Amino acid sequence: MTLRNGREFLAIPGPTNVPDAVLNAMHRPAVEIYTGPLVETTRSCLEDLKRLFGTRTGRSYIYAANGHGAWEAALTNVLSRGDKVLVLGSGRFPVLWGEMAAFVGVEVEELHFGFRHGVDPAAVETRLKADRAGTIKAVLMVQVDTASSVANDVAAVGRAIAAAGHGALLMVDAIASLATMPFEMDAWGIDVAVTGSQKGLMTPPGLGFVAAGPRALQAHRSAGLRTAYWDWTKREGPLHYEKYCGTPPEHLLFGLRQAIDMLFEEGLPAVFERHRLLAEATRRAVAVWSEGDALAFNVVEPAARSNSVTTVRVEGFDPQVLRDYCNNTCGVMLGEGIGELSGKGIRIAHMGHVNAPMMLGTLGVIEMALGALGIAHGKGGVQAAVDFLAEAVPAPSAAPRIDAELRDAMGA
Repeated sequence: MTLRNGREFLAIPGPTNVPDAVLNAMHRPAVEIYTGPLVETTRSCLEDLKRLFGTRTGRSYIYAANGHGAWEAALTNVLSRGDKVLVLGSGRFPVLWGEMAAFVGVEVEELHFGFRHGVDPAAVETRLKADRAGTIKAVLMVQVDTASSVANDVAAVGRAIAAAGHGALLMVDAIASLATMPFEMDAWGIDVAVTGSQKGLMTPPGLGFVAAGPRALQAHRSAGLRTAYWDWTKREGPLHYEKYCGTPPEHLLFGLRQAIDMLFEEGLPAVFERHRLLAEATRRAVAVWSEGDALAFNVVEPAARSNSVTTVRVEGFDPQVLRDYCNNTCGVMLGEGIGELSGKGIRIAHMGHVNAPMMLGTLGVIEMALGALGIAHGKGGVQAAVDFLAEAVPAPSAAPRIDAELRDAMGA
């Protein structure tokens, strides 16, 4: 017996669901790349990416690449071989970014915060104060780690660097956070920010983005790791194709333009609040299920649990069995545990093009699977999510409408 015939729902933390409007925007013929409407598409996307990153003083760049490509672009444009970076190791992906830095010839030091905790800004300040010689050229961190679902306080880290009086660049991975929660590059003292198209930006994989502030652009002038493809200077050339170091990824740009328009139409504060509410509804359900001792939040501190994805540890059963039931029986694909939680967890994404029915349906399928598979869990997780949303999103007052109907009925 299967209940999956219908529209499959992708509940993984990237690639996320692509809206029909974005798919439709991509469904058009190729166009000429040197003149015409594509030039304006590029110009407007670059400007609006700055708005999404929260910078008025920086510049933005678009790459035909995934998030790892954006990582390499960030590193090679501001660093030289032998430079030292400090990696804030909270979760899996900042460590991988550090490994990439080491691969291209950068010395890497890690402040280790583990897989279940966020970055401690005080520890960052202490380490930088001890670096009196200024050997650390950049600090690398993620706002949300997709593997662990840890959310870090980037603004607090920026304040810690300032308090230390240190000149290190602050480089932030916003791949799993941009367009799901606030990000203020200028206000938080961020020098380089990176993201990808396939998460909060609701566009298929294949585009990587970098924003560079004034200090990063200054460091770029003497960076020794610059290469032709990633180089910011080359991408500032006067010809349109130079913005991409070759043929632009046209159809992805058409989709991106539509996705950004949708975000701005909804309004970024509303986008952030939608993500917060759906994330908290998910957490309410997981908290109830955890009463059975077979599931638990990966992130220990509630304040460090992200609004993009929730990572759940499992005990006493193979999480693949749960994922297979949800997918094969109901058409809901959950994220698998990766890194430290490979084979030991699941990830529930609530980012991008998602709404209440999609998330409540996902939570309902998970609770159904827990029951069908006989996995110990607290009952009523979905109800807890519904109760939270009902209280957090009250109905508009019906009194004015009712009064008007009464007046009409009485002939007033």
